[in-house]
Amino acid sequence: MFTLPTRQSGARRRIVPALFLGVALVTALVGLPQASHAADFPTRPIRLVVGYTPGGSNDIVARIIAGPLGEALGTSVVVENRPGASGAMGADHVAKSAPDGYTLLAASASPVVITPHTLPKIPFDTLTDFRPINTVGLTPEAIAIGSRLKVKTLAELLALTRTQDVTLASSGNGGLPHLTIELLIQASRGRIVHVPYKGAAPAMADTIAGHVDGIVMDLPPLFPSIQQGTLKALAVTSQKRFEMLPDVPTAQEQLPGFEVTNWMGVFAPAKTPDAVVDQLNAALVKVVAREDVKAQLLKAAMVPSVMASPDAFRRFVAEEFKRWGALVKEKNISAAN
Repeated sequence: MFTLPTRQSGARRRIVPALFLGVALVTALVGLPQASHAADFPTRPIRLVVGYTPGGSNDIVARIIAGPLGEALGTSVVVENRPGASGAMGADHVAKSAPDGYTLLAASASPVVITPHTLPKIPFDTLTDFRPINTVGLTPEAIAIGSRLKVKTLAELLALTRTQDVTLASSGNGGLPHLTIELLIQASRGRIVHVPYKGAAPAMADTIAGHVDGIVMDLPPLFPSIQQGTLKALAVTSQKRFEMLPDVPTAQEQLPGFEVTNWMGVFAPAKTPDAVVDQLNAALVKVVAREDVKAQLLKAAMVPSVMASPDAFRRFVAEEFKRWGALVKEKNISAAN
């Protein structure tokens, strides 16, 4: 351990301040590239990573905002799908990327605040490995059926589950759709069998084809099929009926207190400079405020929504992480179910 002597000669008194000055100068010079980088950001394309296959709500929203976000930042934003482990593989890739603002994560609640509680050995820490930038929108889960069942309401579906097995597809183990199915099983006490798929698209395809009875999913990927009539929505899990589907009741109308709302947000790796985060946040807020983007989000069954600041979003994510973690523990819900 280095200790300063109690008494110094005149030479030492002259050398030590010079030494400290040299260290300070080196430190300042080392900091220059990062400061310059933040000031020049962005100078190349940005990757917006989605931890799921194309066609799910994370992917749909990412592709809606990618072009406008690139316009706002003066560069191109490219959506990159890295599916696996209910979105955790894509999230981990971003968490371990350089904290320079050029690799971002577009994520819903599933990969960042639910999967860490329902899957073992998650290789990242949501609360320390990311810098939340802001939200983009909110959406409920939808409970829908294909042509295999002839029930017309959620009440009829739940009654059927008390006499026979009913299969419900999701986009994968450990995500919000899976958690919603587990809550539905506990609320109904019925014989509901969860069938996980590797993404929304194959789950929807098998439901429409009649290979499974129904599906629980974020509303955006199901919305076109519901409008076309190839899937029948029995309920949405929002507090109120969704404005784009006014004839579809809420799950609460049959199961009081049954409410699940998903959100979509953008995250950067931890240690991304404040100046870069602020620039990304300003661009994202500007994008979500655009009338054409709001119209596209609503058409995709996502209600446009941003928070007051990245710090507000950070606090929200911490609250969501705690809330869902407590619920998973209380209900003993596992991705292995």
